[in-house]
Amino acid sequence: MSKLTIVANIQAHPDKIELVKAELKKLIPVTRAEAGCDQYDLHQDDEDPARFLFFENWETRELWQVHMGAPHLAAYLAATEGAVLDFTVHEMTQIG
Repeated sequence: MSKLTIVANIQAHPDKIELVKAELKKLIPVTRAEAGCDQYDLHQDDEDPARFLFFENWETRELWQVHMGAPHLAAYLAATEGAVLDFTVHEMTQIG
C-alpha cells in the first residue's frame, strides 16, 4: 500500500483568523502522536493570513481515516463552526 499525502486548505473568515489559527495549532501535537502520522505541518499564507494549509503524510489511507474520526478533530470542527469560509482536502500519492 502506498503512503498517502494530504493537502488540506482552510480559509478562515477575516475576523476569525486568530481563532482558527489557535484551534488548528491545537491539532498538531496530538495528531503527530497518532499511529501512522509521518508528517503533519501547518502553514499560513504570507499574503493572505486567513489561508492555512496542512501538509500531511500518512503510512496508509486507513490510518488517515482513523485520524479523520478522532475526537480532537471533532472538537476543532465544533470550536470553529461558522469561522471557516472554505475547507478542501486533496488526497495525493507521490510519484517521483
